[in-house]
Amino acid sequence: MRSRTPDHAGSETDRTRELRAAIERTGYYPEVVSDAVSAAVAGEPVLAHYVHHEPTFERDEVRRHLTVVVLTPTRLLLAHTDEHPGDDLLPEPYTSTSTEAIALSAVRTVAVTRMVTNPTKAPGPAVEAVLTIGWGGVQRLDLEPAGCTDPQCDADHGYTGVLAGEDFSLRVSAAADGRDAVAGLLAFAEQVSSRTRGA
Repeated sequence: MRSRTPDHAGSETDRTRELRAAIERTGYYPEVVSDAVSAAVAGEPVLAHYVHHEPTFERDEVRRHLTVVVLTPTRLLLAHTDEHPGDDLLPEPYTSTSTEAIALSAVRTVAVTRMVTNPTKAPGPAVEAVLTIGWGGVQRLDLEPAGCTDPQCDADHGYTGVLAGEDFSLRVSAAADGRDAVAGLLAFAEQVSSRTRGA
């Protein structure tokens, strides 16, 4: 999906209508998704947004998932919508949409990974991109046994590990989503990065 960004010169443009149009283009319960996103935006101007529609596979069923990320002057908003076939509590098929609002001042990291093919020949635009945003809400601890350089040592050195913040991560590829989707994610990442600078 496409991302729209603020005008670089002059005043910022409210992209609320463009966000709504991007959600409608997915054809994935646009009224349900738009209502949830609008409630989360709460009247603030939309400076940039990114909409990503992807299928998920569960056993022999294909279900869809929609991620909407919105940048406002003060917050980063995340919305995830999934469809469900029904269960004991809700026997009819239903959707679930969760939204989260993060103050831009709370964002600690904006990590962007770009994959470019043939970098030594005629490198073109990125064919894949990963955007990871961290604000300390979710952290992952990777542990492994610690050791030393002595090959004869059999002492217990405890564990060593890495603590990584990965509150939100989104990967987009040209093969699966199209080149415009990759370019859009990188443009959105640039806007988020510039807004959280010095926050």
